[in-house]
Amino acid sequence: MQKLDDLVGKGLDNVLILQLIGLNLPWMIVLAIPMGTLFGSLMAFGNMSSHHEVTVVKASGSGLIRMMRPIIAFGIILMFGLYWFNNVVLPESNHQAKTLLNDIKRKKPTFLMESGKFSSDLDGFTILSRKVDSTSGALNNVTIYDKTNVRSSNIISADSGYIKFSSDYSKLIIELFDGEIHQMEFNNAREYKLINFKQHTIYQDVTGFSLERSEEDVFQRGNREMGIADMEVVQKELFLAAGERRKAINKYVNNHLDYLFNKKVDTIPENSIINAGDQISGNLDVNTLLQRRVIETKSNELSEKNAKKIRTFNILDNKLNHLINITKNEIEREKSNILKAGEFEVEIQKKYSIPVACLLFVFVGCPLGVLTKGGNFGMSAAISLGFYILYWIFLLGGEKLADRGLIMPEISMWLGNIVIGIIGIFLTLRVSNESLNFLNLFKAFRSKK
Repeated sequence: MQKLDDLVGKGLDNVLILQLIGLNLPWMIVLAIPMGTLFGSLMAFGNMSSHHEVTVVKASGSGLIRMMRPIIAFGIILMFGLYWFNNVVLPESNHQAKTLLNDIKRKKPTFLMESGKFSSDLDGFTILSRKVDSTSGALNNVTIYDKTNVRSSNIISADSGYIKFSSDYSKLIIELFDGEIHQMEFNNAREYKLINFKQHTIYQDVTGFSLERSEEDVFQRGNREMGIADMEVVQKELFLAAGERRKAINKYVNNHLDYLFNKKVDTIPENSIINAGDQISGNLDVNTLLQRRVIETKSNELSEKNAKKIRTFNILDNKLNHLINITKNEIEREKSNILKAGEFEVEIQKKYSIPVACLLFVFVGCPLGVLTKGGNFGMSAAISLGFYILYWIFLLGGEKLADRGLIMPEISMWLGNIVIGIIGIFLTLRVSNESLNFLNLFKAFRSKK
């Protein structure tokens, strides 16, 4: 419903709209099934409890666990079914939805533009059009901020225009009419130009803009468009690449150390000779002159050695700076590969953890329904929504932290399941044995200890 305004009234065929909506349904199903499991079990057992059926079953000698057996069995079936759906159907539907959306953008470059709103979908341009006709691609009262030039800032205003692709879809053409161009140099604010035009055309390459006519496998798949096996392959390649980066760093450092400690460098005496330029007082005899000539000769030799020493240290300094820059780049590339591998691990663990949540919510919904007698729709929905928000706070928050490398994916993606599982076990044991008092058990345990 949020995206309906982006689809309707933009010249798209109704079948195409339905196809795009249908391809976006699988990820909604993945989110809805765990909540549906909690809601259904809570409402069923709440209804039974409100009609005293649970009391009758307990009076006959049965317990809550025995009543839950069919629901647990169904939860296990649902868990494996959602795992298959999450691993096979969802990645393919996500990829087809992305491919279809890019094909729509290819045919209608103004598809994502809205009247009176800025659009930055085209790299290097920010476009504001007061009125957009998505069917024909026409723009009225348009302002374009051109950021493609690194030396100047161009602001283009036009009365009207349109956006289309060239016949081979290699370039995006922006045709503008009756406007002006405000151009200002970044390095010289005084260089300001105002250019009026009747017609102005902008050509923009669309290579890599994902707007060419495509088949399903043309676009590179993201981590949400892959199954677990494919993600593990990519993850292995990323770890191998990170290992290569580490080997490269070690190689650069060892080569530099070898040059630094094994390269022969002429040494300079610790005690320097007196400077030949120093003034000598008194009359100069022949011996003094000879002595001064010797001093000058040794001083020249020392200057040459000093120059050679300086050149050697300059070379070492340059090599060291080069080593530092290369090492920093390699470390950044290594970190990038490890973070990307972590993102794939997050998606892998998510594909496991969400199906398991279906089973865990059974252990929450059944005893909670008995306790609250929440057989009506409103109460069941409110309780289900509360637990579901709690679960998704853990899941989405953990995903953000894991993507940044702040917490292990194996922990972040399962933390919500652990919390829900503990709550479910506590509620199930509490309702199964009403005489069970966890506070008394804890006090007894403390006293024995």
